[in-house]
Amino acid sequence: MVRKVKKEKSKTHIFVILLLIASIVTLGCNYIITPRNQHILQKQYHDIISLYSSEDKTTSVPSFSKSFGKLKSHNAILIRLKDQTTLMQKNSEEKIYPASLTKMMTAIVAIENLPNLNEEVKLTNSAFHELHGEDASMAGFQPNEQVTALDLLYGILLPSGAECCIGLAEQIAGSEQNFVKMMNQKAAELGMRNTHFENTTGLQNENHYTTVKDLAILLSYALQNDTFREIFTSSRHSTQPTNKHPGGITFYSTMFKGLNNQNIIGGEILGGKTGYTNEAGLCLASLAKVGKQDYILISAGAKGDHNSEQYNITDALAVYNSIGK
Repeated sequence: MVRKVKKEKSKTHIFVILLLIASIVTLGCNYIITPRNQHILQKQYHDIISLYSSEDKTTSVPSFSKSFGKLKSHNAILIRLKDQTTLMQKNSEEKIYPASLTKMMTAIVAIENLPNLNEEVKLTNSAFHELHGEDASMAGFQPNEQVTALDLLYGILLPSGAECCIGLAEQIAGSEQNFVKMMNQKAAELGMRNTHFENTTGLQNENHYTTVKDLAILLSYALQNDTFREIFTSSRHSTQPTNKHPGGITFYSTMFKGLNNQNIIGGEILGGKTGYTNEAGLCLASLAKVGKQDYILISAGAKGDHNSEQYNITDALAVYNSIGK
């Protein structure tokens, strides 16, 4: 049965190649190729190749296909940052729940709308009221604590603190709802066509959704901001003293904790943001350098939870190792 399928795939490959050759020959017979009409040949070539490659829900560069096919994540996309080339994708345009990967948008919108990263923000009681009932992840701040905006940004991206999201949203826009409008506006500006946000934290809501492809657009954009990149690639951060924590608080990146000092072949994972809800599964947005190139990988929908094996991280290790081989 397997051999029969392989033969059928081989026949399909031969048919596509013959179709491509026939099309080029036919076009070439009609007129001499000149710089003026060369683009027509190129377009016909790319149209045929696109039609062929779009047949599979999972597409990848051949050298990566083995590791990519074994991913636990239901959705994934790998991008080479230098030229924005998509090297692998698996259900990349399928609707997903982003969980705490939402906080990448929260952070970049906050950074772009904060005139002074060292300004103090007072965390109101409303920043905590609903979060405890939702069992949201917290950075460890308290009601009425006065914290610098920069420390709140670290609290968003490293320990995934929901109270930090609400605090900055209220400071910048007056309310979380107003800030969410800014998030959706930014998504539209970036061309994230299959994304809609309902909150700043990623708490489950059926109208709060995206795709891994859209999240790759977001992360590619956000990493161009020096402040975002510095926080995203930090493994730990100690805050300034506050009125509630005279010694400050030390945050640790949830991704680096899960990575547990594991290395990749020919490079290193530079930073990342984890996410999890029951509906979203285990998610991860990460940045790695392999050789001289930077890559980002967005994955979602891996089975498991905080107490199981972290398949979002083992998937990232497998993919980045396949580049280094």
